[in-house]
Amino acid sequence: MSIEDAILGGIVFKGKKERPTDEKKVKTKAKKKSYITGAHNSGAAKMKAEIRRKRANRHK
Repeated sequence: MSIEDAILGGIVFKGKKERPTDEKKVKTKAKKKSYITGAHNSGAAKMKAEIRRKRANRHK
């Protein structure tokens, strides 16, 4: 494709190919829960979990 053709006719980009979706897939919150509770040994996650724990127990 020459530059003149691109200027006059424009450039057409192909879209992303459609992937078949698997409708029987089961989604879980296990990974998210382990992060929120700080169970995966990340220092930041442990700090956040401690802050969440303190906030939850603030008015008890």
